[in-house]
Amino acid sequence: MSIPVKAGSAAPAHVADRNGLRRTGILALGTFAVGTDSFILAGFLPDVAGTLDVSLAGAGLAVTVFAATYALGSPVLATLTARLARRTLLVSALLVLALANLGSALAPAFGILLATRIVAALGAAAFTPNAAAVASALVPPRARARALAVVVGGLTVATALGVPLGQQVTERMGWRSALIGVAVVCAVAAAGVAAWVPALPGNPVVPLATRLAVLRDRSVAAVLPLTVLGMGAAYTGYAYAVPALGALGIGASDTAWVLGLYGVGAIAGNLSSGYATDRFGPVAVLTSGYALMAGSLGAMAVLASTGARLPVLVGVLALGWGAATWCQTPAQQHRLIAAAPAESGLVVALNASCIYLGIGAGSVLGGVTLGHGVTVMFGVAAALALAALGYLRVTAR
Repeated sequence: MSIPVKAGSAAPAHVADRNGLRRTGILALGTFAVGTDSFILAGFLPDVAGTLDVSLAGAGLAVTVFAATYALGSPVLATLTARLARRTLLVSALLVLALANLGSALAPAFGILLATRIVAALGAAAFTPNAAAVASALVPPRARARALAVVVGGLTVATALGVPLGQQVTERMGWRSALIGVAVVCAVAAAGVAAWVPALPGNPVVPLATRLAVLRDRSVAAVLPLTVLGMGAAYTGYAYAVPALGALGIGASDTAWVLGLYGVGAIAGNLSSGYATDRFGPVAVLTSGYALMAGSLGAMAVLASTGARLPVLVGVLALGWGAATWCQTPAQQHRLIAAAPAESGLVVALNASCIYLGIGAGSVLGGVTLGHGVTVMFGVAAALALAALGYLRVTAR
């Protein structure tokens, strides 16, 4: 998953710092905490549902509200916090995230859990884009790509390890302990940022209306819905991956390695997409990605309908699912920047909001279809992937 640098939250002026690249490591720890927090609930939704006495679909709302809050709150927070010093903003965002996760861990009722997930999403939305901007400011231009790669590394590692780690901790110590662990990582990252990141000024305020004006560009408006549709297809089953894998014959002890394969696929898909997009173009990459997604999810629907127990095949399909999910972002960013090169920071930030809108919408759809069986849930997800492929072909020009 690529990190957007928001318009109006552009990197401050370069700071001469011989240890700048090393300092980005603490920012990567912060993005790891954010990424883990974004996806960890999928690893223990059944436990949350049982503890707080809600249905599995109801528990999935915790994933939905996080994603929706991130998507809608990110541009608003970028406007409201523009003038804050960057180190102060980063530390504050991580502390908000830590306290919100602690609140989630201690939540006595589901309503309180939802409220704390909303607060956590606001902390995540404030941290992630500004971490990228600060990383760019800490190094000279020749090292900027490496600095951003370090920060992105925190998110990609979280994609691979966050859910399986959370699922393993939940099995041994309970889901509340897993969230406490995320809170601790956030607090450590906040302390590191406070100690190691130099003071950097805020940015000029860019009105929210200005940020959204680019949506009047027909090319941009045609590209962004594909992000929502594609991520919605990918996440229709992800929030409910644990019960879905159970229906495919994956026992509790094997769920972690299957989810780990999804994460490995996500990393491989994200990294290879950048290279392939440069070589073959974004439309070719997205066409392959949506075909792979539809095939992987469709095959899972068939396995669920037949009752076949083929764990190795399920692992391979999870690998393809993860690769297809996260190959979308670099290619979509490329299309958006080509459509509006003068507004590159803004359109990439809007794409990030659309990613989380898709995650939220997919989680809702997964909760609705899960009641009709895992076959239906994966079948609908595969159909959405095919719809994304069709939309891509119609709007490819």
